[in-house]
Amino acid sequence: MRHILALILALASGPALAAQGTDPTWPCIQRKQPHLSLGQMWAGPVPDEKTAELARDPQIAALADRLEQRRMPIEDAEAAIAEFASQADNARLTALMQAVFDRIEPDRSALIEGIARYGRKQVDLSRKIEDRRAVMATLEAAERPDFDAIDAEEKALDLDQRIFNERQQSLTYVCETPVILEQRIFALARAIASHLD
Repeated sequence: MRHILALILALASGPALAAQGTDPTWPCIQRKQPHLSLGQMWAGPVPDEKTAELARDPQIAALADRLEQRRMPIEDAEAAIAEFASQADNARLTALMQAVFDRIEPDRSALIEGIARYGRKQVDLSRKIEDRRAVMATLEAAERPDFDAIDAEEKALDLDQRIFNERQQSLTYVCETPVILEQRIFALARAIASHLD
């Protein structure tokens, strides 16, 4: 009974914690935003085709590869940007921002899709748990209960509930990762923009 109560509380809190949006299976508090635009993060010059071409410059591409890595502290990233900016004009700084965005945004979008799949699996698993609970109720209500079948169903239900609860507990970390990536893009954009003329 304790497990059932825990499951009911977890299921009940899901919709309350999920952000208001169009996807009822989205498991995160944060609103689902599959893609970001550069304009949301960057207040500098508007990139164009020339910027996209310049973003493929080996020096800019190599720096963008380093800056996108979350293991690089933002202070180190700011220092690397300042060093680059000492010999870069606005076009090259904008191209650097474009290159950084082009690396982080697809990773973030793939992560959002993975979280959405995760949420759908949780919904499916909660339905499976409800079905198992109904089967158990039927087995227990039988005139001559099959205790072996009841035990087997109870073990399967316990396993499904444990998996569900473990996944729910890891959701906080999973849901924070896109936010961390957004914050990194924004911090890098601010650092790059600070060197614009």
